[in-house]
Amino acid sequence: SLPTLFPQELEEARRWEGARDVRPLDGNVRRWGGLLLPNNPPYNTGAFRFELTFSPNHPLEPLCATLRTPIYHPSVDPEGRVCQPLTTHQHWEPTTRAIQVLQDLLLQLDSPDPQRVLRPDVARELQQRPEEFQRRAEEHTRLHAEPRPDPPCT
Repeated sequence: SLPTLFPQELEEARRWEGARDVRPLDGNVRRWGGLLLPNNPPYNTGAFRFELTFSPNHPLEPLCATLRTPIYHPSVDPEGRVCQPLTTHQHWEPTTRAIQVLQDLLLQLDSPDPQRVLRPDVARELQQRPEEFQRRAEEHTRLHAEPRPDPPCT
């Protein structure tokens, strides 16, 4: 099996119900992929592929989360970069775990924060025309998101 730098972090992320299929990508322990499962509309009809990248200096430097599935969201730019204060140099703590970054990301998808903006036009729409925003985001999710996996058997 792969030598992993953070076996307990990976295990923790795998057990978390907010994501599925969390694993190192291409055998690279510094790059993880998986599916994020939002709980709230307009994104809860789909699953969103994410990537986590660990710096060679982990845990002293922040890890970086990107969304590989296109999403219509004020805090995610068209390249999938996410406005996530938790992973900026001024807020990063070496004790922050991968699962906390994923939980923060999921929370952000579930409740878009007008203060965390990478797409001002989308943020404005969310604030001024929320129904329009919901409709567009739902349509975008239907077109781009992956099908949601079945819940694991318990």
